[in-house]
Amino acid sequence: MAIRELIDAYAHCADRRDAKGQMALFTEDTRFLVYMDATAAEPTQDLHGREALAPVFEHLNTYRATTHFNGQSTLSLAGDRATGESYCLAHHISSGDDAQRTIMIASIRYLDEFVKQDDAWYFAERRLMVDWTETRPSTP
Repeated sequence: MAIRELIDAYAHCADRRDAKGQMALFTEDTRFLVYMDATAAEPTQDLHGREALAPVFEHLNTYRATTHFNGQSTLSLAGDRATGESYCLAHHISSGDDAQRTIMIASIRYLDEFVKQDDAWYFAERRLMVDWTETRPSTP
């Protein structure tokens, strides 16, 4: 249950633009990999360390609003370590220079490694895998 709460806290912080809160969910020596194409062999971004996450999470400020819906997840526990896969549909609302609103929906899978430190679970490594995206006009 604590790991599921960690996964949900990540989405909550993203939607509330709480980059510092989101960063606090990761270990100091974390690794965060972004695959904008889940079939690619190499990541689009490969970040090391909690502080390196700030620009990624602050990028969400370019959107007018976001909503991350977490779906199914699987976990495998091994003492104070765990691995997991969780699904997310991320909705991103943008407004262009012409005030035209668009919505981009991304189907994301997170491949995670977790570690328990001081009785709390953290992301030790998170791989953000974008399976597909769709962008279309959106009404206010």
